[in-house]
Amino acid sequence: MPPLDSRWTDRRVEAIVGDILRTGVITAAAVSLVGGVAYLIRYGRDLPQYRVFQGEPDDLRSVHGIVMDAFSLSRRGLIQFGILLLLATPLARVAFSAIAFALQGDRTYVIITLLVLASLLFSLSNLSI
Repeated sequence: MPPLDSRWTDRRVEAIVGDILRTGVITAAAVSLVGGVAYLIRYGRDLPQYRVFQGEPDDLRSVHGIVMDAFSLSRRGLIQFGILLLLATPLARVAFSAIAFALQGDRTYVIITLLVLASLLFSLSNLSI
């Protein structure tokens, strides 16, 4: 089957995938770094209490809570949001690849890529934060 859009060459798709991965990793690192530096500025001199275990607050145990904390500029929320961005980067890459393969008219790779995407999403849906 001929490509739906001849502008979607393998070289162009590879370049865009590289940009997606690079942008995702840099953005995730920057967000986590900002949150980490802000956290250390505030709590860096505090001594940890190793005898008393305290888990993460409930708001940092769900994607919605992490996003809300990050947008309210919570230090720990920013760190966690950076980690979520890092997890979302390969998902964005696989989703883009499925679209690119569809535009190239490659049904076999569209199906394989969608199976990979479904597998990733299923794995993440079972992830306990």
